Amino acid sequence: METTRNVNASAERTQRFRLVGMDCASCATTLQKGVAQLDGVVVCAVSYANETMRVTGDAAPEDVVARVRALGYDVATDLAAGDDPDATQLLPPASRRRQSLVEFMMSRLETRLALVGLVLILPGLLFSELLRPLGLEHPLLDVSSVLAMVVAGGPIARSAWRALRVSRDVNIDVLMTVASLGAVGIGAYTEAGLVMVLFAIGEALESFTAQRARESIRSLMEVAPLEATRLRPCQDCREHLGVDGYAGGPCPHCPPTEEVVPVADLKPGDAIVVKPGRRIPMDGRVISGRSAVNQAPITGESLPVERAVGDDVFAGTINGAGALTVAVTRLAADNTISRIIQMVEEAQERRAPAQRFVDRFARIYTPAVIALAALVAVLPPLLFGEPWVSAEAPTDGWLYRALALLVVACPCALVISTPVSLISALGNAARHGVLVKGGAYLEALARIRAVALDKTGTLTAGVPDVRAVRAVACQGEEPDRCEPCLDLLALAAAVERRSEHPLARAVVEASAAQGLSSRYTADDVAALVGTGVKGTVAGEQVLVGSHAHFDGRIPHPPAHHEEMKAAAAKGLTPLLVGRDDRYLGYIAVADPLRDTSREAIAALRRAGIERVIMLTGDDAGTARRIADEAGITDVRAGLMPGDKVKALEALQAEVGSVAMVGDGINDAPALATADVGIAMGAAGSSQAMETADIALLSDDLNGLPFAVRLSRATMANIRFNIALSLGLKGAFLLLVLAGAGTLWMAVFADMGASLLVTLNGMRLRSQPRP
Repeated sequence: METTRNVNASAERTQRFRLVGMDCASCATTLQKGVAQLDGVVVCAVSYANETMRVTGDAAPEDVVARVRALGYDVATDLAAGDDPDATQLLPPASRRRQSLVEFMMSRLETRLALVGLVLILPGLLFSELLRPLGLEHPLLDVSSVLAMVVAGGPIARSAWRALRVSRDVNIDVLMTVASLGAVGIGAYTEAGLVMVLFAIGEALESFTAQRARESIRSLMEVAPLEATRLRPCQDCREHLGVDGYAGGPCPHCPPTEEVVPVADLKPGDAIVVKPGRRIPMDGRVISGRSAVNQAPITGESLPVERAVGDDVFAGTINGAGALTVAVTRLAADNTISRIIQMVEEAQERRAPAQRFVDRFARIYTPAVIALAALVAVLPPLLFGEPWVSAEAPTDGWLYRALALLVVACPCALVISTPVSLISALGNAARHGVLVKGGAYLEALARIRAVALDKTGTLTAGVPDVRAVRAVACQGEEPDRCEPCLDLLALAAAVERRSEHPLARAVVEASAAQGLSSRYTADDVAALVGTGVKGTVAGEQVLVGSHAHFDGRIPHPPAHHEEMKAAAAKGLTPLLVGRDDRYLGYIAVADPLRDTSREAIAALRRAGIERVIMLTGDDAGTARRIADEAGITDVRAGLMPGDKVKALEALQAEVGSVAMVGDGINDAPALATADVGIAMGAAGSSQAMETADIALLSDDLNGLPFAVRLSRATMANIRFNIALSLGLKGAFLLLVLAGAGTLWMAVFADMGASLLVTLNGMRLRSQPRP
């Protein structure tokens, strides 16, 4: 939900705050309206699902915090004290122990008062309601009921007064207060007390269940240790001064010492030790050691991944049997876990169309029912002589029915029906290595009818190796002895060294294995999107590109042409190398199919995806071989980035919604064109990650059918929640009009509906699974 004012702010900025004290969805509306009225606020958006508020404008943070507190709420970080309200401040400390329901109820003054009110209302409930035929009446029963209303309803009434005074908002607290006071006015004392007690306890239960849903995101923080073992070099060692020219600074003769420090004290470049079986505390790169690392807490991968010198590791992953020394590459606030949590929490602000519809409907629904309540209170007595307040039984008059309708006017269950499902689903996805950037994309994924996939790095493993090198001037010797072939490899590696493409890494690694890394250096390197890469080496233009790109541009011998066709038929990808428009030779690279690709394609078909196609810039022979292994029958090969976009547009016109999965720079236009763009996040390019709507953090396509099943389960859950909320409201509306509904039943129905939709939405925290 979002409130915008037409204010010309001279210094607009966006601030984000974590809120404290929101018990139900209407609290978000109250805060949003109240803060939006501040001078300098252009946009105010409050998310009940993740307890955050985004404020755009030039309003001072101190003024925003003061308004929040004036409305009866608070912020987790005291920005008035001068803290910087950047995104990292939004991440609350990880809770090592979850509160039980009893602990939660006893930790808050409002809920403790509600429990006292529950004790006070029991005599009236027992004798005035449940045992009414016995005719047991006493003034003390009424006094006890009114005390219950005052004790349990005091915080509610204060909140109602703040909402009316500060934000001019008629929220659920106002409705409940009016209904309760109205019940006292007509002599329905037990009803008045019961309304406040049930409402206070119901709000506490709703807040508790919502907190559990939020923990599905925040519990991710608990996978990373709070401390790390840092290696501290000996500094200014007096013992070795003058030895081998040592004059101070880090001592090369003394071994480093280990010290345990908070992860917040670590900075990029620090070396940390990760012992066998321990969790890795920071993102970093292995500088010594070798071990199998369990990356399931971050990427969802089921099997450990081998990590050695030069490999990256993630904070929160679990080291295997070998000790590792890791060089820290990111600050704690920027590590993988923090970025995932921040992106998922920001994703909750990207509202799904279903959620926007519910918010719009709720804005109409509440005033409509309030107007209906006014008509119910006035028209029957005026037009038909019906009693406004019955002298025999206060609950028989039309004023009582109108008061019950005020309770029905609360849209809490309807408003919370969508966000609680989305936050649970986003948390489930994140825990299994699928990062969804917003509820809108989750809803869009549920509608897809076709999936298009890139080949290299998506269907294939993305860890190719060089299988053959053939220079035009090849002397016929073994590749590791043929000087023209070695020179060709070194020249290509100089240019490919700055490329993010998986095939480039194969060339660079092969060159390094031959000791050729320092032979050439390339300048002015630029990617030719979809065709290759070029750069300047020793003043000459060097091009490494696809066979299709060289055809018709740079002539190459017929013998090489046939060799490359034969290599492509075997599933190899030829990379052609030219210098100043002269063909020098080719390098054949193999990139095998991922072990999980065929299984993932089959799972997509079982999920009802009508079409699965491959879109690749590779030649037809290589593409067809990989497609056959993966079980894909529809292949489009030799495509430039623009051709992929046209193929997607044609597919959209044919079947409807289409998802595109890719990992490279050349996939970015297609990812942006698709209804849902999905990036292979673990090894994908930064351009693909930024363009995509969903990222698969593991090198495993099985995350894709899981995401599809999760999206469909989420939309089914949301539809059920909306139907349940509206159905219960409609049924009780008819009961009230027929005179069969009571005030306490109205509260029970409203709070019950809110709890039911919340608990139903929370099922998505664990189901479905990959």
